[in-house]
Amino acid sequence: MELVVLSGKGGTGKTTIATTLSEFAKDVVRVDCDVEASNFYLFYDGKDIKKEDFYGGKVAYIDEDKCIKCARCEEACNFDAITNLIVDPFVCEGCNACTLVCPVDAIELRDEKSAEVFMTEIDSSTISRAEMEIGSDASGKLITYLRKNSNKFSRNEKLTIIDGSPGIGCPVIASVTDSDIALIVTEPTISGLEDLKRVVGLCEHFGVIVLVCINKYNINEEMSKKIEDYIEEKSLELVGKIPYDEMVMKSINELKPINYYDESIAKKAIEKMWLNIKELIFEEV
Repeated sequence: MELVVLSGKGGTGKTTIATTLSEFAKDVVRVDCDVEASNFYLFYDGKDIKKEDFYGGKVAYIDEDKCIKCARCEEACNFDAITNLIVDPFVCEGCNACTLVCPVDAIELRDEKSAEVFMTEIDSSTISRAEMEIGSDASGKLITYLRKNSNKFSRNEKLTIIDGSPGIGCPVIASVTDSDIALIVTEPTISGLEDLKRVVGLCEHFGVIVLVCINKYNINEEMSKKIEDYIEEKSLELVGKIPYDEMVMKSINELKPINYYDESIAKKAIEKMWLNIKELIFEEV
């Protein structure tokens, strides 16, 4: 069973919630698919048991010895990646147009390293994660690889929790595809409601069961009510309402999951939410 935690934008508390749910679930594989801001692993003292380079795309290279300086490659490049017959690797999309127009075969596409991929072992399980190269894109191909990598190191855990990227772009699509349940974390603002609608639409398109939680619901209870009305209108499951809690910032600063703080009201709300989610997961199984 795969549960992917999503949000319409960054900063909604998605990773805090994914981390805490993982702690309550215990028998779980963790996958950090928010590769542009990978921080799931920071909450654990882990050891990297596997590290490898990931090549997600290709970049054009010009052989100066063969080049006759006709500049046809510059004219053909729709991304303006070639200037004065020099390829900018940060702009090149590896589309192959330049190699097709070169009359002397002076250009080739080479695999470009876009990330380092890790399997990190912690006390109870593993975390599949990546560290991006500067200027690299968070491709769906990388996300798919991280998910497959986690399966190879699975210890027959019953649940996989995926910390997905915010938004509705390619990395999110790759995180949602073939997942069983999506937990969408939203916040009580106008933009939070609109972001929620977009992510719900994406999940529905891929046939994923949608659960919703409202984080910091009590900072704007009127807006929270509007979100609840939308959830009811769409016949979705509201599995949790988490109050604003200054203890969350303390947990982030100290790099400890919020469940380590017994006095935290957010911890109690997430624990209650986990019980709701667990009941639904077993229902689906």
